[in-house]
Amino acid sequence: MITKINIHGYRIYKDLTLEPNRKLNLIVGANESGKSTLMEAIGLALTGRINGRTASEELNPYWFNSELIEEFVRQRTSGNPVAWPVIRIELFLENRDELQKLCGAINTDLPTNACPGISMAVLPDPAYSKDLDEWAKNASPLLPVEYYFIDWRSFADEVITKRPPQLATAIIDSHTVRSSTGIDYHLRHILNDGLLPAERAAISVAYRKIKASMSDTALKSVNERMAEAHATLHDEPIVLAMDQSARTSWEGVVTPHVNNIPFSMSGQGQQASVKIALAMSRHSERTNFVMVEEPENHLTHTSLATLISRMESLSGEHQQLFVATHSSFVINRLGLDGLHLLGGAQPFRLTDLNSQTVAYFRKLPGYDTLRMVLAKRVVLVEGPSDEIIFERIFKDKYEKRPIELGIDVISMRGLSIGRCLELCAALDKTVAAVRDNDGIDPDELRTPIQKWLADGRRAVFIGAVDHGHTLEPQLIHYNGESQLRKILKVTDRADIETWMSREKTETAIRIADAEESITPPTYLLEAATFIHG
Repeated sequence: MITKINIHGYRIYKDLTLEPNRKLNLIVGANESGKSTLMEAIGLALTGRINGRTASEELNPYWFNSELIEEFVRQRTSGNPVAWPVIRIELFLENRDELQKLCGAINTDLPTNACPGISMAVLPDPAYSKDLDEWAKNASPLLPVEYYFIDWRSFADEVITKRPPQLATAIIDSHTVRSSTGIDYHLRHILNDGLLPAERAAISVAYRKIKASMSDTALKSVNERMAEAHATLHDEPIVLAMDQSARTSWEGVVTPHVNNIPFSMSGQGQQASVKIALAMSRHSERTNFVMVEEPENHLTHTSLATLISRMESLSGEHQQLFVATHSSFVINRLGLDGLHLLGGAQPFRLTDLNSQTVAYFRKLPGYDTLRMVLAKRVVLVEGPSDEIIFERIFKDKYEKRPIELGIDVISMRGLSIGRCLELCAALDKTVAAVRDNDGIDPDELRTPIQKWLADGRRAVFIGAVDHGHTLEPQLIHYNGESQLRKILKVTDRADIETWMSREKTETAIRIADAEESITPPTYLLEAATFIHG
């Protein structure tokens, strides 16, 4: 199993360290947070391949971290001969007997860490040092990767040319099928790992016999006719025969079928499911690492539930699973313990929170915790009616809904505001929390959560006690009964506060749909101003 991942200079990652869980790792983050890049880097170091091709074939200038490149160009153009940018991906492995050939201390850990591991590096080639120096005189953001080479080796300082058998890896990409033959590279790799050596040999022999037999069947009459042509220099007959070389092996023409439909013509969801099942099936004891990119893609909720259940049942003790996802369902089903949140300077694990807070969120399988995690800016409100009314107030002021500006308004539905703020503080989210005073002085309510607040980043907005204990009397205070009766279409026969408190959701909907705007309570307006920035 991988115990630690170090990534330096690869795409979005200037420097990243992640310590994965032994079994399940759920990689979560907003768009452009580096989920796919992390999965890509792990696969690259394990297999030496990316997109079905070798690292040297796919190497391009955009692999290098843009910040490091900008700093390099700035330094070189100012005359400072700083070292060339490099990429380094290190995977530290468990110290197990079968991995001792990979064991050594050739890694970047300080103090010295002798353990099994592999390193994939992209380094300037010394053979091109003069060319590099000449290029650096007019350096640009696009590095001359033609002068770089791929250095793939173990921590024992042994060069690796082919994936070690102890590091069998299955990569399930639900986005594309990369081969016109109907079976992409990753699936072909999974199938090969899923077959026993004797099975592969038997298929190869049988396929070779089938090709050879065509000389006595479909090609026989053709060859007899062509033999009369005497086209060769010494009048030897020309015959057609099936190519028996490795490039025409059975892997390129044998393709799975699902319900008598070729795999390539199945739905994308079915393809993803097939890949996952094959990667984690009966011969998967030789597949140590399984990597799944967004299993929720192309699947209905029911199909996703079936797939996740299958993943749970097939997962073995010997396998380390990496799943990149945007789905709260996947996270809640597989467990929050395996969550790695990307987007900050370093990955954050939910288990890094206070143990009581972790236990609290574990008990909320139906709550969309992921929304708080992925949002750039968050407004926390007490219930659905507060959410609806806040969105109307915000739109009246800024002429756009909060979500259009990247602000997610989330109903806590009675959850602890302190727990939610602790999570947001750990992620360094900008948060405006809005709550009722419930007849308690606002300063007193802020005291137990003060440690999670920060000027300009996280604040709690609470209405004055003398303006009402909940949202409804606050609205009456700022708008007056007659105005609210007009907006809500409530007759004089009904007590307005009682009606609004009883019909919270209906009140919110009528305010949201009204042509005339309400006068917002001060604390709600302040919250809108704060989160807008």
